Amino acid sequence: MSRVELLPGTLDLLILKAVSLGAQHGYGILLRIEQISRGNLPVQQGTLYPALYRLEDRGLLATEWGTSENNRRAKFYSLTAEGRKQLRDERSSWDQIVAGMTAALRATPESL
Repeated sequence: MSRVELLPGTLDLLILKAVSLGAQHGYGILLRIEQISRGNLPVQQGTLYPALYRLEDRGLLATEWGTSENNRRAKFYSLTAEGRKQLRDERSSWDQIVAGMTAALRATPESL
C-alpha cells in the first residue's frame, strides 16, 4: 500500500492523539504518528513543528523541557485539559466523516 498525503486539518488531530499516549518531544511525536498509523500517514518535520507551536499557542499542548533518550535537551509536549476536549471533539467529527464516506463509497445502484 502506498503512503498518502494527509488531508487538510488531520495533522493536528494526529498530533493530539500521539501526545495523548504520553508526553513526547517533537521528533518522538513524528515517530509515534508513524507507528500508530502503521507508516501510512507520513509527517514531515517541516510541517510538524509549526503545527506543534500552533497547538501550543491555542492552549491545547503544554510544554516542559527535559532530556531525550539520546541525552539531548528537548521540549516535551503533553495535552492540556483543553487539548483532551479538542481531541474528543475532533475524533467524534472524524468518526462521522469516516462513516459517511464509507457508506457513500459502498453504495451500489441496488442500495439506492
